[in-house]
Amino acid sequence: MTSGNARAGAGGGAVYGLGLIGGAVYYFWAADTFWEFVLAIPKAIVWPAIVVFELLKSFYGS
Repeated sequence: MTSGNARAGAGGGAVYGLGLIGGAVYYFWAADTFWEFVLAIPKAIVWPAIVVFELLKSFYGS
């Protein structure tokens, strides 16, 4: 028997997965050179962290 919290955590993974796919599509479309295509996947993985960092930086100033 699983607890309610174990099932609820799967929603975050689905949202992150959709964000990963969307980020990858965006970065592939924006790429013009070979290295931009190579870096599209790592950028797609870390873009949520960059967004949160920039939001916190704008909120707290700096």
